[in-house]
Amino acid sequence: MIKIDGVILKQMIISGSNNLYNNYPEVDALNVFPVPDGDTGTNMNLTMSSGAKEVFNKNDSSISSVSKDFARGLLMGARGNSGVILSQIFRGFSESLKGKDEVDAIGLAEAFVAGKETAYKAVMRPVEGTILTVIREASAALYEKAEKDMPMDVALDILCEEALKSLDHTPDLLPVLKEVGVVDSGGAGLCKILEGFAKALHNQIVEKEMATVTEKTTAYSTGKLTSEPSIEGHGSVQAKFNHEEFGYCTQFLLKLADQDNLQGKKAFNEKRFKAVLEAHGNSIVFIHSDDLVKVHIHTMKPGNIFTYAQQFGEFKTMKCDNMSEQHEELMDDFESEKKKQGIQGETEKFDVALKADTTLSSADQAKQLGIDVSTEKKKFALIAVAVGKGVEEMFKQSNVDYIISGGQTMNPSTADFIDAIKSLNAENVFLFPNNGNILMAASQAADLLKDDYHIAVIPTKTIPQGLTACMVFNPDATLEENVEVMKENLQGVKSGEITYAIKDTTIDGVTVEKDKFMGITNKKIVCCHKHKMNTLMDLLETMIDEDASIITIICGEDITEEEKAEVEEKVNEKYGDEFEVEVAQGDQPVYSFFVAVE
Repeated sequence: MIKIDGVILKQMIISGSNNLYNNYPEVDALNVFPVPDGDTGTNMNLTMSSGAKEVFNKNDSSISSVSKDFARGLLMGARGNSGVILSQIFRGFSESLKGKDEVDAIGLAEAFVAGKETAYKAVMRPVEGTILTVIREASAALYEKAEKDMPMDVALDILCEEALKSLDHTPDLLPVLKEVGVVDSGGAGLCKILEGFAKALHNQIVEKEMATVTEKTTAYSTGKLTSEPSIEGHGSVQAKFNHEEFGYCTQFLLKLADQDNLQGKKAFNEKRFKAVLEAHGNSIVFIHSDDLVKVHIHTMKPGNIFTYAQQFGEFKTMKCDNMSEQHEELMDDFESEKKKQGIQGETEKFDVALKADTTLSSADQAKQLGIDVSTEKKKFALIAVAVGKGVEEMFKQSNVDYIISGGQTMNPSTADFIDAIKSLNAENVFLFPNNGNILMAASQAADLLKDDYHIAVIPTKTIPQGLTACMVFNPDATLEENVEVMKENLQGVKSGEITYAIKDTTIDGVTVEKDKFMGITNKKIVCCHKHKMNTLMDLLETMIDEDASIITIICGEDITEEEKAEVEEKVNEKYGDEFEVEVAQGDQPVYSFFVAVE
């Protein structure tokens, strides 16, 4: 085969997406910081899945049309910086193929070079030793070696081989990678995609493997990967969902294990659990309330779903029928169980949010969630990314109109920002990403809607920065005046956070031990201790300078009332005479404390 058309490209895309899915936990594990938020693999997987879904049911044969649909799917589904860069690579790739029905090795090389150029332009300050380096060096090598009538499988093999060489070289370009002993995670994710592309051209289209959705024992050192799946004998699951109704109607009510006393079970991660369901079925209803998880899914492999779910708890009810059960029974069972368990309030809110997310237009979602959708345009609207009841309430009290649920381990997509903007009938919109890894998706959404809205992306990289910027919003000022004041106030905020380490390492000269608590500020780990309070006091000492006057501490969901009281007592005892001290309950996951010094 010396040329590929849209049909072949579609097969490559599906194979590449599946290959990344099968390996994304290993890409996550390459996170440089030993914090429980290594989400590069997850973000790239969700981004790639969005692109693959866009082309799955399309029957176009031209490579121009398929690449355009793929690029659009990636663009809308892009999450995190790695996902946005991936979407930009294939945006340039698609533009290079515009108007073509098929392409040879030389044309393919030109398309990847164009993708590289688009990706570099999208990043304000490109950093070498990253996914950018991998696509640059791999595409350049293919461009140099591609010849007329070269078989396409040979061309893809060259691309993959050069990408892996480049990946192996990333620690030499980025010192922090060498210090920690890993290769770049974004580059590793790209290599998995390209590997899937190549396998498709060798008639080995990659299928999704159920085994990889469990926790895996992996060793991914510089350029080397070994893995042993913890579920054996399950084989692969076909991900070819051609109809809305298929397979088995599978339902269960799962009581999660005590997250503080797992007793052999695994810690529950809602984001990953949902991703598994989405990858292995359709007609999904997912409800999580306290220690109960209710699931309805149509799947070809119900046994695999049950086995996966049982890792996190024990079943209270199970049901599996050949498409004869209806969605209403699921909801009735869950409502009954809620009454038995005495669960009230928040579950109803979650149910509404679930329906709003999956079945309604943006405007209808807004109405159902109590958001103003009047036809009269507002002058301003503020949209912030946050997670945690307390944190969300702080933003609501700081002029925010719409909160996108998300954060370090749950990066919103470009489409999430677009939906939020469209649901608010406003002339001027402020976006507060509140995380450096979300900033690019917010900027991409603003760029896509620039002809219809005046959108300002305030470069907030932490929750404290976001709160500070929102609080100085002035409805009587112009968009430009507000932007200037907000950015000016960001310069006076020092941000820090405390979380637990997921592995032993040494970074920035600090020895980190697994399960101990790290203090992080300005992207650097400055201390690590067994106890949260010791870490907090050390972190504060590092952050406070002669210009500081206000200390704000936001407690996470793992902080008890007793611990919060201890924080108030000890921080006030040491700093109360000189500083204004505020301790608030944020209920954020992952981070025990957010710290702000102003």
